[in-house]
Amino acid sequence: MSEIDIRDDRAAGMLEAVEDGAVVGRIQYFLLEEPGRAVVPVHTVVDPGHEGRGIAGSLAAELYARAAREQLPVAPLCPYVVKWAARHPEQAPAADPELLEAAKEYVRAHPGRF
Repeated sequence: MSEIDIRDDRAAGMLEAVEDGAVVGRIQYFLLEEPGRAVVPVHTVVDPGHEGRGIAGSLAAELYARAAREQLPVAPLCPYVVKWAARHPEQAPAADPELLEAAKEYVRAHPGRF
Protein backbone atom coordinates (compact mmCIF):
# COMPACT_ATOMS: atom_id res chain seq x y z
CA MET A 1 0.00 0.00 0.00
CA SER A 2 1.24 3.45 -0.89
CA GLU A 3 1.18 6.47 1.35
CA ILE A 4 -1.92 8.64 1.17
CA ASP A 5 -1.37 12.36 0.67
CA ILE A 6 -4.12 14.83 1.43
CA ARG A 7 -4.44 17.98 -0.63
CA ASP A 8 -6.88 20.85 -0.50
CA ASP A 9 -8.32 22.03 -3.79
CA ARG A 10 -9.89 25.14 -2.28
CA ALA A 11 -11.14 26.47 -5.64
CA ALA A 12 -13.11 23.24 -6.23
CA GLY A 13 -14.11 22.82 -2.58
CA MET A 14 -12.50 19.39 -2.35
CA LEU A 15 -10.21 17.92 0.26
CA GLU A 16 -8.70 14.96 -1.59
CA ALA A 17 -6.87 11.79 -0.54
CA VAL A 18 -4.31 10.97 -3.23
CA GLU A 19 -2.49 7.67 -3.68
CA ASP A 20 -0.02 7.08 -6.52
CA GLY A 21 -1.27 10.22 -8.25
CA ALA A 22 -4.95 9.18 -8.20
CA VAL A 23 -7.69 10.66 -6.03
CA VAL A 24 -9.06 7.78 -3.93
CA GLY A 25 -11.25 9.74 -1.52
CA ARG A 26 -12.65 13.22 -1.06
CA ILE A 27 -14.66 15.51 1.14
CA GLN A 28 -16.68 18.10 -0.76
CA TYR A 29 -17.03 21.32 1.23
CA PHE A 30 -17.78 25.00 0.89
CA LEU A 31 -16.89 28.10 2.86
CA LEU A 32 -19.88 29.75 4.49
CA GLU A 33 -19.62 33.54 4.70
CA GLU A 34 -22.80 34.58 6.55
CA PRO A 35 -23.68 34.86 9.42
CA GLY A 36 -20.01 34.04 9.97
CA ARG A 37 -17.22 32.21 8.19
CA ALA A 38 -17.19 28.42 8.54
CA VAL A 39 -16.02 25.32 6.70
CA VAL A 40 -19.03 23.19 5.70
CA PRO A 41 -18.29 19.58 4.68
CA VAL A 42 -21.17 18.25 2.58
CA HIS A 43 -20.16 14.82 1.22
CA THR A 44 -17.45 12.26 1.94
CA VAL A 45 -16.66 9.59 -0.66
CA VAL A 46 -13.99 6.89 -0.71
CA ASP A 47 -13.61 4.99 -3.95
CA PRO A 48 -14.51 1.27 -3.89
CA GLY A 49 -11.41 -0.81 -3.37
CA HIS A 50 -9.99 1.78 -0.97
CA GLU A 51 -12.68 1.55 1.69
CA GLY A 52 -11.87 0.22 5.14
CA ARG A 53 -8.39 1.76 5.20
CA GLY A 54 -9.19 4.81 7.34
CA ILE A 55 -9.12 7.22 4.41
CA ALA A 56 -12.41 8.93 5.31
CA GLY A 57 -11.29 9.35 8.91
CA SER A 58 -7.96 10.81 7.78
CA LEU A 59 -9.82 13.26 5.55
CA ALA A 60 -12.13 14.31 8.40
CA ALA A 61 -9.20 14.75 10.79
CA GLU A 62 -7.34 16.86 8.25
CA LEU A 63 -10.43 18.96 7.53
CA TYR A 64 -10.74 19.84 11.23
CA ALA A 65 -6.98 20.40 11.57
CA ARG A 66 -6.91 22.80 8.60
CA ALA A 67 -9.98 24.64 9.90
CA ALA A 68 -8.32 25.00 13.32
CA ARG A 69 -5.12 26.38 11.73
CA GLU A 70 -7.24 28.93 9.86
CA GLN A 71 -9.28 29.63 13.00
CA LEU A 72 -12.49 28.69 11.21
CA PRO A 73 -15.31 26.73 12.82
CA VAL A 74 -16.66 23.63 11.08
CA ALA A 75 -20.41 23.25 10.47
CA PRO A 76 -20.69 19.66 9.22
CA LEU A 77 -23.63 18.60 7.08
CA CYS A 78 -21.99 15.41 5.81
CA PRO A 79 -23.36 12.47 7.86
CA TYR A 80 -19.94 10.79 7.97
CA VAL A 81 -18.20 13.92 9.27
CA VAL A 82 -20.97 14.46 11.85
CA LYS A 83 -20.41 10.89 13.17
CA TRP A 84 -16.61 11.28 13.07
CA ALA A 85 -16.82 14.57 15.00
CA ALA A 86 -19.01 12.96 17.67
CA ARG A 87 -16.36 10.24 18.15
CA HIS A 88 -13.47 12.78 18.26
CA PRO A 89 -14.65 15.76 20.35
CA GLU A 90 -11.04 16.62 21.23
CA GLN A 91 -10.36 17.32 17.54
CA ALA A 92 -13.81 18.45 16.48
CA PRO A 93 -15.42 21.21 18.55
CA ALA A 94 -19.21 21.23 18.57
CA ALA A 95 -20.74 23.16 15.72
CA ASP A 96 -22.54 26.44 16.31
CA PRO A 97 -26.28 25.82 15.73
CA GLU A 98 -26.66 29.18 13.96
CA LEU A 99 -23.87 28.30 11.50
CA LEU A 100 -25.36 24.83 10.95
CA GLU A 101 -28.76 26.32 10.12
CA ALA A 102 -27.17 28.89 7.77
CA ALA A 103 -25.23 26.08 6.06
CA LYS A 104 -28.43 24.04 5.58
CA GLU A 105 -30.17 27.09 4.12
CA TYR A 106 -27.25 27.67 1.73
CA VAL A 107 -27.50 24.08 0.47
CA ARG A 108 -31.26 24.41 0.03
CA ALA A 109 -30.73 27.63 -1.93
CA HIS A 110 -28.17 25.93 -4.25
CA PRO A 111 -29.84 22.57 -5.04
CA GLY A 112 -27.72 21.62 -8.06
CA ARG A 113 -24.37 22.34 -6.47
CA PHE A 114 -24.18 19.52 -3.90
